Amino acid sequence: MPILFVLFILIPIVEITVLIKVGEAIGAWYTIGLVLLSAFIGVNMLRIQGLSTLTRAQQRMSQGDMPGQEMIEGIVLAVGGAMLITPGFVTDFFGFCCLIPFTRKWIITHALSRFTVVTAHQTGDSFHEAPSDPFPPESSPFKSSKKDIPRQGDIIDGEYRRED
Repeated sequence: MPILFVLFILIPIVEITVLIKVGEAIGAWYTIGLVLLSAFIGVNMLRIQGLSTLTRAQQRMSQGDMPGQEMIEGIVLAVGGAMLITPGFVTDFFGFCCLIPFTRKWIITHALSRFTVVTAHQTGDSFHEAPSDPFPPESSPFKSSKKDIPRQGDIIDGEYRRED
């Protein structure tokens, strides 16, 4: 928790310092223009990348697969979008890094290497650790097919009638 507090204090100080230095170098109006231009470009990039990720997620779901990679990318895109909306050049740099596909995959790989993904077997009796690579070819912890899901309980057929 203290690291978040430090970040909430440190990031605005760094942003203000960079904005002042850039404003001294190129002028206040040009600095404001650059901040607005970077926000405009970033929001448009976010829209394009977000729609691309959503389309890939829908394709994977229609194939019966869990779109785990796309969900993680969506989270990184949302964080990048928040950074781009925040005025400043440092947060814009990190926000653009979240939007560029190859740097986004590097960020996801680096962040997930610090975590252990634990998923339950379909029977729910035991657990196994998933591989640390978030983009494995076929052994993704998020990949499932309908044939792997066992039936749980009986299927009950019934009718519904509304009485007022």
